[in-house]
Amino acid sequence: MRDFQATTPQDNSTKKKQKITIGKAFKTIIWPRRKLVFIGLFFIAINRVASLILPWQSKILLDEVIPNKNMTKLYEVLLFVGGALLLQAITSFLLTRILSVQAQYVISELRAQVQKKVLSLPIRFFDNTKSGALVSRIMSDVEGVRNLIGTGLVQLVGGVITAVVSVVLLIQINGWMTLFVFLPVTIFGFVALKAFKYIRPIFRNRGKINSEVKGRLTETLAGVRVIKGFNAEEQENKIFEKGVALLFDNVKKSLTATAIISSSSTFLLGLASLGIMGIGGYFMIKGEMTTGEFLSFTLYLGLMIAPIVQMSNIGSQFTEALAGLDRTEELMNMTPEDELGERTIVLDNLKGELTFNDVSFAYDEGKNVLHNINFNVKAGSVIALVGSSGSGKSTIAGLSASFLNPQSGIITIDGKDLSKVKLSSFRKHLGVVLQDEFLFEGTIRDNILFPRPNATEEELQRAVKASYVNEFTDRFDDGLDTLIGERGVKLSGGQRQRIAIARAILADPKIIILDEATSNLDTESEALIQKSLATLVKDRTTIVIAHRLSTIKKADQILVIESGKIAEQGTHEELISKGGRYFDLYTYQAKI
Repeated sequence: MRDFQATTPQDNSTKKKQKITIGKAFKTIIWPRRKLVFIGLFFIAINRVASLILPWQSKILLDEVIPNKNMTKLYEVLLFVGGALLLQAITSFLLTRILSVQAQYVISELRAQVQKKVLSLPIRFFDNTKSGALVSRIMSDVEGVRNLIGTGLVQLVGGVITAVVSVVLLIQINGWMTLFVFLPVTIFGFVALKAFKYIRPIFRNRGKINSEVKGRLTETLAGVRVIKGFNAEEQENKIFEKGVALLFDNVKKSLTATAIISSSSTFLLGLASLGIMGIGGYFMIKGEMTTGEFLSFTLYLGLMIAPIVQMSNIGSQFTEALAGLDRTEELMNMTPEDELGERTIVLDNLKGELTFNDVSFAYDEGKNVLHNINFNVKAGSVIALVGSSGSGKSTIAGLSASFLNPQSGIITIDGKDLSKVKLSSFRKHLGVVLQDEFLFEGTIRDNILFPRPNATEEELQRAVKASYVNEFTDRFDDGLDTLIGERGVKLSGGQRQRIAIARAILADPKIIILDEATSNLDTESEALIQKSLATLVKDRTTIVIAHRLSTIKKADQILVIESGKIAEQGTHEELISKGGRYFDLYTYQAKI
């Protein structure tokens, strides 16, 4: 069983990887929503200006109101400060409603875009990527956007406004004390910038590890019957523990870096506060600063330092957001399968004639699994592919369905190069029934209606009867509305297969690919399926892959595939009369 590795999904021709910069994030995410952002910034400005009222009124309280015992002025100060606090509360609420809600909307929008992009990628991408890893990338990587539009932006812009205004007011109160503060603040800024440059790749790697851990966990849960059947719980536990340990090591590195920033801020800004106590005390003793001015200076200093102290949190949020967007951008830059080559031909009235001209294919460079395959399937005819496991039958089916593209040679559909045909216009005429057919969680009805959700009840019942699904649903209390569990675990293999065939019948395609469609069936079910398949393939171009040769005797053409080549070709009678490989396979199965 494959061990845990922190790897990235293999790409299908990605563009050159580029890191997302603050500028690019601003241009693509923030600027298109500038109206809401500007309204938010307006409220941020009001909120921060309101926060400056308390230090200002504190100076008036100590220097004017209390020494003069002015009760009227005291009420004015209290009213002024109370109004400022109310204004802060209202603007904080509005900021949450405008920016934080908008950030969540952008996250949902991005998730939808990434999921749409992922579904547009070629089958080979999914063959190389864990589904759990993709779920993590779609759901988790975009969450950092909330820090760009929501809380992170509020803290950053609000902190800058507060700090700048506070500096101006600090200089007015005492320039020397303000100058002293700037030395430790500058050192802290330098340390923080270095730390954030170190943290970003750590966050990016965390996304990769996290997606791998989730991917493996998804596989483990999906394959729990196999795990328990082979008593492999301990083995899976160790693999997951290794992944979690890698994640812990990554988090430990980032925590160390943020701890350095936090400790530096505490120490350096603490030194600044210590210096201010000494210098302020000196000036007050000399009579060059009033108690109110010192208190006001201290409060303004707190307002200036607060956003700097928060820098570790803001910086981590922004760094994590950009790292996640890096990975999202990597996915969004992948080439959709419809753009691999020039797919400009649109198929309107498909007949279904399929031709392979000298087609070769390799999953890995230089290791061909198909060698110069040539055959023609006339519209409405049935061609069967037989041969040993691993001979290349399913690869031919994958090429016929346009799931794969040949390395050399041409596949044509109605005389048109399939590599230049717009895939949506081809696949709307395509139906596929696989050996291990995938059913979605839900009801039997939902799964049959999947290709045509708006089909009428009459059409649905026709497909149900043609595939003999009613033979077992009539025994269920809920009939077609019976819940089948994840991937149809509550049904037998034969029942799942009949549902898959009903789905294909309802889709009414021009081309059908049956990949071992009867291999999971008992003799009774197979007899029923053979009847339904006769209905399914009528007047449709059909490619059948079968191990049970008794099921394909009526095929118009049979190809015997061995080692990626066509070893024999003809009808059942012609191949039997030749006494070659097909004859050997057929007579061997007949004895069994």
